[in-house]
Amino acid sequence: MSSRQSWFEGWRLLAVLALSLIALSLWIASMRQFEVEGVRMVIRFTARSSLLLFCLAFSAAALVRLRPNAWTRWQRRNRRYLGLSFATSHAIHAIAIIAFAYMDPAGFAAATSPASYIFGGIGYALIIAMSATSFDRMAALIGPRAFRALHLVGGYYLWLQFMVSFGKRVPAMPAYAVFLLPLLVVLALRLIAMAADPRGRTAEAR
Repeated sequence: MSSRQSWFEGWRLLAVLALSLIALSLWIASMRQFEVEGVRMVIRFTARSSLLLFCLAFSAAALVRLRPNAWTRWQRRNRRYLGLSFATSHAIHAIAIIAFAYMDPAGFAAATSPASYIFGGIGYALIIAMSATSFDRMAALIGPRAFRALHLVGGYYLWLQFMVSFGKRVPAMPAYAVFLLPLLVVLALRLIAMAADPRGRTAEAR
């Protein structure tokens, strides 16, 4: 695997993506004078940016195994930072949800359910744990086996949560089916890579 790196890697990549997400979210909210509709637009935007970043991180190991090239090697090298960028996007998403709850309690109550609190809370707990263990010291503290288990279980849980979150909107808004396609492609890539590995493992090692 080539170790050649570009400027747009590592912490620079994370910084650029994080600042871009913050700037875009503020711009989107300002389009509606930072009122409820603007906040809801930020919720929708960050749901989609989180989906994209999650798919890039979750498919990185499978893609470089199936099709090693400059892009997939870059993607694999930067999987940690793409994952942290996903966590940043979802942190903004959470802030926008809290703002929505504060600004429009009735609308928030109508848009949520006890299940969304439970499964969403589990999802955020996994994101926090996976982000914390993306740093070498924390990863070493829990050990490679626990690291792999956390990121494997967490990754598939978040994949399922995205499928449910976007999929439940398809009956009312069929265009939302477009957002399911990258999730299905990522799953297919991981399964193909797993089948191609004679040891039957997924490439979860750092």
